[in-house]
Amino acid sequence: MKVLILINKVGLGDCIIHINYIHEISKKYGKPVSILAKENTRAKDLFLDDPHIDEVITLDRLADSSGSHDGLSGFFKLVNDIKEKKFDKVFIFNSSLRYFLICKFAGIKKISQYPLFKKKGQHVVNTAKIFTENELNKIVSTQPKLIISEDKILKAKKDVSQSHKNIVLGISASGPTKRWEIKNFIRLIEKINEKHPSKFYLAAGKNDQQLIDEILNSNIGTNCISLNYLKINEMLPIIANCNLYCGNDTGFMHISAALSLKTVALFMDSPVLAYGKYSENINVIIPEGETEESLSHDSLGSNKISFDKVYNKCIELLSN
Repeated sequence: MKVLILINKVGLGDCIIHINYIHEISKKYGKPVSILAKENTRAKDLFLDDPHIDEVITLDRLADSSGSHDGLSGFFKLVNDIKEKKFDKVFIFNSSLRYFLICKFAGIKKISQYPLFKKKGQHVVNTAKIFTENELNKIVSTQPKLIISEDKILKAKKDVSQSHKNIVLGISASGPTKRWEIKNFIRLIEKINEKHPSKFYLAAGKNDQQLIDEILNSNIGTNCISLNYLKINEMLPIIANCNLYCGNDTGFMHISAALSLKTVALFMDSPVLAYGKYSENINVIIPEGETEESLSHDSLGSNKISFDKVYNKCIELLSN
């Protein structure tokens, strides 16, 4: 049985949230599966060492509809791209009629999919969990685990300080309303370093060099190391050797939690119940005056995150 899993999600975090469901499907069929996912999920980097994943196929659909799998011509191109792989079974983690028809035209006999036309109001974690459990007829954990080669982890360990705490700082975000101010991070790492001498690994996007420079040029900058020059698959073994993640709700937060780091996640403008409760490793800090139920997109709470709560939670997790 040759199995394809189709994840039509945009972000890296969304991809990570699906990891355990992918693993369980692979275990069900006793062999690795193939993944169809968009480039910006970084699935190829994330699953490079994962024995449950046989191949990652790039779904080339773009926001401006210029991807090779966009439009009518893209529909048939994707049909051909899938058809040549000769899959027997597909799990479609969305409600799109487009992907149902693509898989049907590609000759896949067994198609399992979310209910058609039910996209509105779907919970990214719960919907995937219920779908997988119904398909596999077993209870499935929401806890993801990124699998990295032990050799890579041991090699990275040689370059990670053993005399300090090692902390990943997620200073990036998908937009300014989801980003804690850099001055807060600088103050935080100064205070943490007074309590626990630490090295801080700066995890950010390619467009965030200004944020990185601001920290590197601060009084505590000599304790900080930028990961910005590395590819995701090169960052993973380093992150796996760290003691803690503290930062914004970003892809690096999800990576850290999936690598079993104690994770302090600052949610200020995105729904906690969707993205912050699926892993036991994630410790959520929300704006003052909000609840986990009330916090959502457009909450605009970046200036209401309590510094003391963030600091105290970091110290608590580093001390245990």
